[in-house]
Amino acid sequence: MELVSFSNNSLLFVKAEKSFLIHRKLIKGLLPEADVQHVGSTAITNSLTKGDLDIQVRVIPEQFEKAVKALTSVFELNEGSTKTDLFRAFKNDSIDPPLGVQLTIIDSEFDFFWKFRDILLLNDKYRVEYDNLKRKFEGKGMDDYMECKNKFFEKLMHSPEF
Repeated sequence: MELVSFSNNSLLFVKAEKSFLIHRKLIKGLLPEADVQHVGSTAITNSLTKGDLDIQVRVIPEQFEKAVKALTSVFELNEGSTKTDLFRAFKNDSIDPPLGVQLTIIDSEFDFFWKFRDILLLNDKYRVEYDNLKRKFEGKGMDDYMECKNKFFEKLMHSPEF
């Protein structure tokens, strides 16, 4: 069973931001028309993080298949994630920090990662609530954490801020 651990070490945020800039340049070289966003907890200063980097790549519908092919050429498909005509997930677990890339079609039902980031940046109450959820799962199973994390974000989707 995979266990989850969190930190708010400032070096993690610096490392993630540097990695984001490198990967953003790589992705924009492949997909110049894409909107590339740093999302996830490393995009939210002072939050608790697992220490991984999450990137959202947003494209229009006509660019999706091209984007899938381009991202597949540089990242591993995340087989454990959802796979639809509107969303694909990629990863690179062999780098530091580990990388997750979420490819979404702009304005689709999966185009929410950047919204969650913005809500957590603008509303400290939600950020603290999310950090407290993480503290509750420190050293516990990843599957249980992910289930509660998903419920938290479902709740955010119904908030006025969303």
